[in-house]
Amino acid sequence: MMDRRAFMGTLAMSALVAPAEAQLQGSHPRIGFFSAITPEQTIPYDDAFREGLRKLGYIEGQNVVIERRYAHGRPERFPEVAAELVQLNVDVIVAANNPAVAATQRATRTIPIVMVFGIDPVSLGFVASLARPGGNITGLSSQIPDLAAKRLQLFKEAIPDLSRVAVLWDPTEPGRRPEVTETEAVARALGVSLLVMEARNPDEISSAFEVMTRRGVRAVMVHGSSMLYVHRTKIAELATKSRLPAMCALHPYVEVGCLVSYAPSFTDMSRRAATYVDKILKGAKPAELPVEQPTKFDLVINMNTAKALGLTIPPSVLLRADRVIE
Repeated sequence: MMDRRAFMGTLAMSALVAPAEAQLQGSHPRIGFFSAITPEQTIPYDDAFREGLRKLGYIEGQNVVIERRYAHGRPERFPEVAAELVQLNVDVIVAANNPAVAATQRATRTIPIVMVFGIDPVSLGFVASLARPGGNITGLSSQIPDLAAKRLQLFKEAIPDLSRVAVLWDPTEPGRRPEVTETEAVARALGVSLLVMEARNPDEISSAFEVMTRRGVRAVMVHGSSMLYVHRTKIAELATKSRLPAMCALHPYVEVGCLVSYAPSFTDMSRRAATYVDKILKGAKPAELPVEQPTKFDLVINMNTAKALGLTIPPSVLLRADRVIE
């Protein structure tokens, strides 16, 4: 919720920026910013992206225009948002995740596209290879499937007697199946039994937790997707209500009550996306800009949730945490 002072400040900023942007339309670069989630949830990544631009000399409202569009985690919105940005004839489109990249790729083969949190972009046909993308798409790949082993290992270190775990994932989002497959392989190696649960919409999140409770699982791993991210508070509440420690996709899940997350720093990746925009605006071709992989990873633990669940997190795990919420 936004208080009155923040609301009035937002109005004031809009009044200052909007006329400036109107004057910039014809003479300065225009960047399309395609968020898969909501405006409020996008703020940390938008801020990091604009910070990256500022360091490269681009100041929104002064010498660059950013056209922002949001899909609100709804699959049916992705083609519509992509088409709108293409119709605006922006110079480059920054697309947050796989659904945004896929929708934008279908909408244009000429406007450069910078992916921010791509997953398995070669297999999905976004790029020919990480070293030489070969088309109009480049950017950053989060390589989430490769983290499945590390996540389950960390989860078992945090809860040593972990034996039966549910996996909650969204099969409608492109590129998510390899993460499930890798998790299943790691679970077998660690002697952990998995119950894989699909959630294609918010209603299926609730029914999935009902099944988990009936089947006697002891914890849950929540894989990422736009829809699941939008409903992360609901997921955290259901996990706590069901007495299930949750290893979640990103730190914002932990901020609303999930137990732990281990993931690439998406704010860092958002900041780095600005370097691709800069190179493209200066004439570089996406086909020749290698796709980068994450360099910074964050382990975040919510000790309030641990206490509520009666868990003691081993010191060896706490010492490796990048952030502990207390």
